[in-house]
Amino acid sequence: MNPNRPVIIAYDIISPLGLDLEEQWRRALAGESGVGPLTRFAAGENFPVKIAGQAPAIDHLPYDYLKPREQARWPSPIFKYAMLNVQRALARSGIQITPDLAPRVAITYSSAVGGLDAVLDADRKLKTSGALPLPCANPNSCINMVTGKISMLTGATGPIVSTITACATGVTSMILGAMLLAQKRADVVLCGAVDFALVEPIVAGFATMGGAFVPKEGQPDEAPQQASRPFSLHRRGFVISEGAGCIILASEEFARAHGLPHAVAIAGWSMTSDAHHFVAPHLATVQRCIRESIEQAGIAPAEIAAVNAHAASTRVGDKVEFDALRAVFGEKLPPVTANKSLIGHAMGAASAIESILAIQGMLSSQLPPTLNYQSDPEIPIDCVAEGCRKLDQRFVLKNAFGFGGCNSCVVFERLE
Repeated sequence: MNPNRPVIIAYDIISPLGLDLEEQWRRALAGESGVGPLTRFAAGENFPVKIAGQAPAIDHLPYDYLKPREQARWPSPIFKYAMLNVQRALARSGIQITPDLAPRVAITYSSAVGGLDAVLDADRKLKTSGALPLPCANPNSCINMVTGKISMLTGATGPIVSTITACATGVTSMILGAMLLAQKRADVVLCGAVDFALVEPIVAGFATMGGAFVPKEGQPDEAPQQASRPFSLHRRGFVISEGAGCIILASEEFARAHGLPHAVAIAGWSMTSDAHHFVAPHLATVQRCIRESIEQAGIAPAEIAAVNAHAASTRVGDKVEFDALRAVFGEKLPPVTANKSLIGHAMGAASAIESILAIQGMLSSQLPPTLNYQSDPEIPIDCVAEGCRKLDQRFVLKNAFGFGGCNSCVVFERLE
């Protein structure tokens, strides 16, 4: 036993597939899509994006932070969803953050986009009516306030840091948590990410930069569920979605000493920077990130049973990820699942949500399908397009790549 090895003791997700963990997993295995019409705001006829992956409402739930007075102070949805997400994961863990334990509980739970919606709303009101921003406007926009609100909710007083690596934020959060455990700066770490980026100018911006899915001009409309198509010949960009994923790590020594069940550990990880382009991934550093994470796990590439891909459905990104995987695994590339085909791209929360789906798959020996796949001759890949597949998985690789050239990869191990 490695006493400081990071083990996963609990997790929870909120995604376009639902609120309940088991329901979301059932729907993922069934190949159900959470993508639908964009209704988060009133999009005009000429607005380029018409579809999205929207998380269910939670205001009906009986939590103090969902009451009108509290929401008036924290109008950005990231706060209420993050707190619900973390509180439910903690309840699953069985951990009570007592005053004695609190200094040993760290928080790396974060966000990539944060609460920009609150500042944008304040700006609009200032311009249209001259109304000055409410005192809460600036705090809502501070990304580290998500982490801070979680510390206030839970009482955790250990190291606290907001890990922001764009779309890799969720995995980076776990990696930093593993580092804190290895350095003995914490016994427990609340990891994960939340993002609710369905805000009009943000969505429009993703469209104008060629990232978000926009239907091909002159083609008949397709069902929203068919738009997210990673690795596919007819991929046209990512479907913007929203959600939250919380993963609670603990040192193996702490978990054993406190009788906390744990069936999956972080066996290896790597982070690299492309130093190349602000959005286009770079093959050499993506490949190195994948290879180093496997090497740190102390295993050969052949021992990876499956890959949970980043797979955003962009023309360049999917091809670079495939080329990197092929360079590491050669002709023996294991099955590669692409969860964004089911839920869209939840920005910084994406890799946290997808990590949890990967863990669920390890524990149940199943792989959810990749939807909407049409074979691309440049990407000969087994992406589980036929439907749910039974597969024993001891080691799984999770990839996450973000704008700015932020690469984070982690290898999960199912404990015997």
